[in-house]
Amino acid sequence: MTFSKLMDNVNSKGPFQFLVTVLLGIPILGMANHNLLQIFTAATPTHHCRPPPNASAGPWMLPTGLNGKPEPCLRYAYPPNASLPNDTQGATEPCLDGWVYNISTGNSIVTEWDLVCDSNKLKEMAQSVFMAGILIGGIVLGDLSDRFGRKPILSCSYLMLAASGSGAAFSPTLPTYMALRFLCGFSISGVSLSTVILNVEWVSTRMRAITSTTIGYFYTFGQFILPGLAYGIPQWRWLQLTVSIPYFVFFLLSWWVPESIRWMVLSGKSSKALKILQWVAIFNGKKEEGEKLSLEDLRFNLQKELSLAKAKYSVADLFRIPILRRVTFCLSLAWFATGFAYYSLAMGVEEFGFNLYLLQLVFGGVDIPAKFITILSISYLGRHITEATTLLLAGGSILALIFVPSDLQTLRTVLAVFGKGCLSSSFSCLFLYTSELYPTVIRQTGMGVTNLLTRVGSMTAPLVRITGEMHPFIPNVIFGTTALLGGGAAFFLPETLNRPLPETIQDMENWSPRAKEPKLESEAEKATQRIPLQPCGLDLRPS
Repeated sequence: MTFSKLMDNVNSKGPFQFLVTVLLGIPILGMANHNLLQIFTAATPTHHCRPPPNASAGPWMLPTGLNGKPEPCLRYAYPPNASLPNDTQGATEPCLDGWVYNISTGNSIVTEWDLVCDSNKLKEMAQSVFMAGILIGGIVLGDLSDRFGRKPILSCSYLMLAASGSGAAFSPTLPTYMALRFLCGFSISGVSLSTVILNVEWVSTRMRAITSTTIGYFYTFGQFILPGLAYGIPQWRWLQLTVSIPYFVFFLLSWWVPESIRWMVLSGKSSKALKILQWVAIFNGKKEEGEKLSLEDLRFNLQKELSLAKAKYSVADLFRIPILRRVTFCLSLAWFATGFAYYSLAMGVEEFGFNLYLLQLVFGGVDIPAKFITILSISYLGRHITEATTLLLAGGSILALIFVPSDLQTLRTVLAVFGKGCLSSSFSCLFLYTSELYPTVIRQTGMGVTNLLTRVGSMTAPLVRITGEMHPFIPNVIFGTTALLGGGAAFFLPETLNRPLPETIQDMENWSPRAKEPKLESEAEKATQRIPLQPCGLDLRPS
């Protein structure tokens, strides 16, 4: 009997599993608030140079650009009514006395610390620092989760996110703000990692797809909360504080989330695991089934997991073994391309010229049909086709933005929304596809390495957007081409539809046609070498 069947005995579809899904899912509502927060807290309003102090005597004209609008980063060096030589009448200079902002819709870190013109790179840098925190957190907290358990890391991550997020609201300087946002990203990795693992390890195999999709929709609906909060709270400090304080409550609620039974047994805490499992049985109305459980039953049911835990594999094996090397390379490129292109669109909402709050609702809303279509596609067409198609379509839509004039904002928005939906589908497919491709003995390591690449992609995306200062089309060329490469790499991955999860590397190698051909040939050779013994005739008897 496997652990999944053991969970069925204590009612895997009972109220306890519903409670765990809710307790893990509600904090995910706020994850979108933090991941996409800088869309609003770092919004750049219209601005122009502040006139010099001696400009009060008369009107100060502003130079205009090719589009007929005032230049945001230049001003005339001399008053328009000054009697100067003709060659100096139109001389311009940078904004030496600061900027005047249109703060009718609220303020942001841009208006507070003047992150415009030559300093606008610091705005993108702040988002990259946040993503760097997610990257480092995934490396550090993943290892700590295996050592000290999933629940302690989850609770500490809630507390750290609440404290660092609230502290960022009181940041006196930009470096302090960046440092605290780094800690926010660091703790978000702990929340997401522990949530995924606890969700998978507390339900049976039949329920994993349902509960995983449910928690994914918590994040999707969280994207609808952020625009409403930003519209009602236009001050960035109060908005930052509002999305952070709830995690103090989630920290307290996390004590109701039990530790993973699998982790406790593998860590030698079988007695405690048995007590928790019996409590779950009582909670689900299966007291008699819980009383029948014993330490011997628990160890026997997890015997396979215990034996697999003794097999030691490292990151080096992902690149040493040929079949793992091919899968790791293709998956890493797909993960990187998805995170890289996703955040290029998600964080560029304000570039499309529409109402920022309404547009964010549209960008979040497209995830609902996208994830539903993904479920149908991976269930009937397969993971292989779904992943490749979504990335190729996303790359094509991003590259198409290059050829659409900036005055056709509606068409540009449609292409961006379509691309974002495809990338959301890619994320949904990759989480399942990656867990199915790697064998049990190295699954956690493989998922950790490939997920690392999507964090690298999300961290570098804001920096690549800075290249738009050289020419507006350069970022879209980079983002679109990378998505196409990721889609192409997905074609080299094996299909996992309707296949059992591989337990060992040998199971994975058996999927490869190249691995099967030599086996068939060797069997044929053996067959030809089998010479049946014939009965000896009378004339062949030895004399």
